[in-house]
Amino acid sequence: MSEERIQRILARAGIASRRKAEDLIREGQVTVNGQVVGIGDKADPAKDAIKVGGKRVHPHEGPYRYLLLNKPRGVMSTVVDPQERQTVMDFVPPTMRKALVPVGRLDFDSEGLLLLTDDGDFAQHVAHPRYGGSKTYEVKVRGEPTEAALDKLREGILLDGKRTEPARITRRAKGPRRRTAEGEEGHNTWWVVELTQGRTRQIREMFQRIGHPVQKLRRVAIGPLRDPHLPSGAVRELTEREVETLRRITARPKKKREPAEVLAAQKKAGPAKKAAPARKAKKPLSAKRAAQGEPPKKAPAAKAPGKKAAAKKAPVRKPGVQRALVKKAGAKKAPARKAGPGGGRRPSGGAPRGRRP
Repeated sequence: MSEERIQRILARAGIASRRKAEDLIREGQVTVNGQVVGIGDKADPAKDAIKVGGKRVHPHEGPYRYLLLNKPRGVMSTVVDPQERQTVMDFVPPTMRKALVPVGRLDFDSEGLLLLTDDGDFAQHVAHPRYGGSKTYEVKVRGEPTEAALDKLREGILLDGKRTEPARITRRAKGPRRRTAEGEEGHNTWWVVELTQGRTRQIREMFQRIGHPVQKLRRVAIGPLRDPHLPSGAVRELTEREVETLRRITARPKKKREPAEVLAAQKKAGPAKKAAPARKAKKPLSAKRAAQGEPPKKAPAAKAPGKKAAAKKAPVRKPGVQRALVKKAGAKKAPARKAGPGGGRRPSGGAPRGRRP
């Protein structure tokens, strides 16, 4: 085998995701042939002795495993918890736990879908925002945010000195309201939030900024992957089709998205439309006519096309008339009358023809 970066070897062996493997390297827990390594160092897993925390790392053998868990609230999204709280590994059968790591994170107080796998490359592509994988959440907040406040969240907020990527926020279909312990109807609203970059407690911080704290948060989709019928605390293996779909949509890094302000402007403006031709403005009523209560004149109706514009129809002729026309057309011209003795001219002083002198 050729040399590879240490974090990639650890991810492929199922020790941790690449991001977590980099943390282990920075902490000095990774050694190669007895020497502590740094970020960017390479090794050959077939020849070199790679250890994490003093334990030898062996290359992965056999098929990878891909699990989907519906994480309950109050569970840590880690393999081991120093405070000995319940983790997601407690819901996985012992025979399936070897080298499994959670893909991404889901807060202690949040619930919903979470992937676990021993395929480090797969985990890196699905979890890292560079590859454009999205996560969809249903969020219940106190009160009802205004559209202006939601637009600020859609554009991105400044979190820990860095602006978050734009988010898609829409209202969830309304359901029946539940009454509080005091018997009054609680005023909470549900929203659907889609993120391509998940920062620590990002959604909770977003709605807290606009004065509507999160009451409940549930992840309902990882990319196109959904399972509304998976009970809370249940785990199942992904199908081959589901794995290939997630691989395909996160195969290559996505182009960097435009600034949030530009995206918000495009969303509001919508696609460009051709301007309608300007109409001739009507003349306003004079003050005198308006005082008399005279209604404005209606615009003249469009005239029907004249006879010249209409298509000319061939005239319908009767058979008798047609024969007469044919006969007339074939008739010879009458011979010209011969001139009289006076050359055919009347004397200028003579009386008119047909009258007696």
